[in-house]
Amino acid sequence: MNTHNITHPEAASEFLRNKERVQWHDETLWFVRYKRDKVVNEIPEWEQLRELASQIKDHTLSRLDEYLQEFEAAAISNGVTVHWAADAAEHNRIVHGIMAKHGAQKIVKSKSMLTEECHLNEYLEAQGIEVVDTDLGERIVQLNKEMPSHIVLPAIHIKKEEVGEIFHQHLGTEKGASDPLYLALAAREHLRQKFLAADIAITGVNFAVAETGAIVVCTNEGNADLGAHLAKVHIACMGIEKLIPRTEHLSVFLRLLARNATGQNITAYSSHFRKPAAGSEMHIVIVDNGRTTQLGREAFRNSLKCIRCGACLNTCPVYRRSGGHSYHNATAGPIGAILAPNLDMRKNADLPFASTLCGSCTDVCPVKIDIHNQLYQWRQVLTKEGYVPAAKTASMKVMAGVLSSPARYTFAGKWARKLLRWFPSLAMNKKLNPWARQRDLPEPPKESFREWYKKNSREL
Repeated sequence: MNTHNITHPEAASEFLRNKERVQWHDETLWFVRYKRDKVVNEIPEWEQLRELASQIKDHTLSRLDEYLQEFEAAAISNGVTVHWAADAAEHNRIVHGIMAKHGAQKIVKSKSMLTEECHLNEYLEAQGIEVVDTDLGERIVQLNKEMPSHIVLPAIHIKKEEVGEIFHQHLGTEKGASDPLYLALAAREHLRQKFLAADIAITGVNFAVAETGAIVVCTNEGNADLGAHLAKVHIACMGIEKLIPRTEHLSVFLRLLARNATGQNITAYSSHFRKPAAGSEMHIVIVDNGRTTQLGREAFRNSLKCIRCGACLNTCPVYRRSGGHSYHNATAGPIGAILAPNLDMRKNADLPFASTLCGSCTDVCPVKIDIHNQLYQWRQVLTKEGYVPAAKTASMKVMAGVLSSPARYTFAGKWARKLLRWFPSLAMNKKLNPWARQRDLPEPPKESFREWYKKNSREL
């Protein structure tokens, strides 16, 4: 797996070296955003759905302790074994413990961002266990020894020709093959054998219903269903924020999720799991891993409303042009940039700055998370806590002093215009000013707008 310990700007610079890929990545994700807009505009009550979903999530988070207990009691009464994990390490130990109890050596796993967050694959593989991701995109990046680059489209950064090469190396397909149907059939044949040989199936959870103890998993490939029904043991891993109070609330979220994610009316499979089949076991691992800390941060708690549709990634101009791996975190993009600092401020201090704060992420969020505002607030927290570079802190203090004083602003502007006229090469120095690498500096004005207005206002 890629575990580069580099900052977002450094990783983005690497991604930007391939201009053709950047252009293709940008246009592909914008096409997904276009599909989303088209299908959303067919729903007159879309904004009411967003508001209702937001209110349901707000209510659930305000009584999360009660709903977690209600869910646990209902699940246990259904015959499900419920486990609680305080952090990623405990989550991984619990899953491994279940596998050890059954002597399992092979598992199939459907897409789960929680298990990516907990680095479950690496943990189990270190124990000698074969882990096979069965979502097609996840399997492609797994074979390529990469992390997913997108919540919903994990291999969106890889072109079909590159998929053909990966499959040729690992699955023995024809060299140079790039036909999507041929490659999909090869993956299907490969994964079918893995499904049949698996001892245990692991799935994520999109929604957990407190009143019934049931979970809902949404996929487009049916891989979660096939894995969970073929294996004798099904382990579902969920964060505590996945809860909704009642089954009737699913109708709100299922209408929002697929439309906002990929422009589909609904995911191909919305699978409901409530109890183990006869002769089988079902386990649910409920994970905190920093979520209660986030819940206690008033400014950031509503980030826990996220339903992982990925729309904020598709619309973000920074994500589209820097790629998902530049976020060096399981969850990339704007939502990842407000979740990651909660887990580790020092390691993820660069991420809230990977945004133009244009607000497009907030506009498309199906549960009305104020994403761009939280990014701005994280910047303030990280600066106060001393997690940003000293040079940036010092420069921001200087700018605050200039912008807060009309006299200093006027003085600084006057000298800046003079310096730009006298030494234009300084501003265009690519080492001193990265913004100049792809931009031309316009000719500096001879006077400020205020000066111009004073001189001309009588004539206007």
